[in-house]
Amino acid sequence: MIKEFKTFVMRGNVLDMAVGIIIGGAFGTIIKSLVNDILMPPIGLLLGGVDFSNLFLVLKTGPAPGPYATLALAQESGAVTINYGIFINGIISFLIVAFALFLVIRAVNRLQKEEEVPAAEPTTKECQYCFSAIPIKATRCPSCTSDL
Repeated sequence: MIKEFKTFVMRGNVLDMAVGIIIGGAFGTIIKSLVNDILMPPIGLLLGGVDFSNLFLVLKTGPAPGPYATLALAQESGAVTINYGIFINGIISFLIVAFALFLVIRAVNRLQKEEEVPAAEPTTKECQYCFSAIPIKATRCPSCTSDL
């Protein structure tokens, strides 16, 4: 059983998948930072100082009554909230990851695309009388002896 497991783990597919998952996790962290730390602050500034991570809707106040200035204060007080700002950040992160993946796959497809080879010039033609294949330069069919 251990030998079978070792064979399974050492297959190329499993190792490639493991590397992909690890790189994907690291890439996700980079994208999350890109969205939260670089893209969202200027977008929020353009929209009048909105901090998307603090956009929330209070469904039920906690023991300490609202209104709550930030999501952290609402959560500290035990309020039940819908955090749609974090959801917006997630959508933007997804779109960036999907676009980056699209660019990678597009580049790989272009590298793998083989140049189309033009069709070779025909070397034979068909006899109009007996329909056998004969060389292009032939003036008489070798099968039926017809003049071409």
